[in-house]
Amino acid sequence: MAAPPPALDVLVVGDVEAARLTCGALTAQGHRVTHLVAPDEASLRAALTPAVEAVAILVRGDVQALRLALLTEHLRPGIRLLVTIFDLTVSEQLQRAVPNSLVTSPANVAAPTIVAACLGGEERAIQRVGENVVRWVGDPGDLHAVPYDQIPPRWRQWVGWLTPRLRWQSGSTGLMLGGLNGLLSILVVDTLLALTVLHEAPVKAFFNATAVLATVGPAGSDGHAVPSWYLVVAALFMLAAMGFTAMFTAGLIDWLLSARSVALIGPRRLPSRQHVIVAGLGQVGLRLALGLRRIGVPVVGVEVRGDAPGVRTARAAGIPVVIGDAGDRATLTHVGLTRARALAAMGSDDLDNIEIAIAALGIAPGARVVLRAGEGEIVTETRSLFHIGQVVDVSALTAATSSLSLTGRQPRVVLGSDGGCLAVLEDGELALPRAARCSC
Repeated sequence: MAAPPPALDVLVVGDVEAARLTCGALTAQGHRVTHLVAPDEASLRAALTPAVEAVAILVRGDVQALRLALLTEHLRPGIRLLVTIFDLTVSEQLQRAVPNSLVTSPANVAAPTIVAACLGGEERAIQRVGENVVRWVGDPGDLHAVPYDQIPPRWRQWVGWLTPRLRWQSGSTGLMLGGLNGLLSILVVDTLLALTVLHEAPVKAFFNATAVLATVGPAGSDGHAVPSWYLVVAALFMLAAMGFTAMFTAGLIDWLLSARSVALIGPRRLPSRQHVIVAGLGQVGLRLALGLRRIGVPVVGVEVRGDAPGVRTARAAGIPVVIGDAGDRATLTHVGLTRARALAAMGSDDLDNIEIAIAALGIAPGARVVLRAGEGEIVTETRSLFHIGQVVDVSALTAATSSLSLTGRQPRVVLGSDGGCLAVLEDGELALPRAARCSC
């Protein structure tokens, strides 16, 4: 491992937890740090003295981050600049306009670790490198990347997407599928009766069954005697068909008029088993869902707000989304928790993630639960009382990546470890203790 770089004068901008941890990490490494929690243009201009050699902008909101980055480049052209921006289009445009900038986001930093945690294999992280997907395996000191070759063929994914999921569901979808299943059952049973009892030809038997389904009465028997019990059965079928038709029509109308985020067939079909449930489609949750979908793992998102930006993005990417509270048992049952591979609680509030984890373990005690943490000490305190799942400290991973990148040692991947982080650099591995939160 190369010797650590000399001390730098660094300006950290932002009031999120990752910014405070980055400030603490840089200070612990011996760098001279100035931290602006919520700067305006005047304070940023005053802080950007000629002595400042690097700037880290870690704020909420892509627009605010873009504005501060452009202002920094205007005041100090060519300065080493790190910015956290989620939107890929905005980050590409910023890198094009400011070539000396390094653009990342907490979602990009933490997603490889969370993806591996959801799969539960030997992988420590799974990430995309160019057009390929690699997985990091091995113990600390012997971590290495190998190709990820478990992506199912495209044809197999399409077969799964095009297979309709007809099991009972709740809401308008359940009402519509219940009516459809009832109508199909009547059609099949009456066709078989016409074939075996009336001895009709297959086409004629199907025509007679359709007549019963349309409630216009059983068709004539063409001279054959029709048993009285068959007439009674046909009458009951016609009465049942009226009810099933009403169910199907009501469910179909409500389903068509609602904001549909789950489809019956296609990529947005609700997976039935071995899928990952992503609770919370913010920056981290959405990037996790996209990463899982990219490697062929079925995924379903759960979001409380139907108008959240992540819902629209997930829908455009073909990811099924259920609108509901992931801490509610009915919602977790609806998305198939007992048949899922893992549940990832990716909300921005640590307490909400704990609530979701507890609800999930109440339904499926053996479920694999992955929690996003890093906005406070509540997860650490709760984990000391009982096992609530595998915790990924997104803020600590972001702070480790930011502090290393600012000093010219951009890591290939950063993993969580006991008491801190483990960064894989070009020249080896580097263990980093969890930085103390600054009090700026």
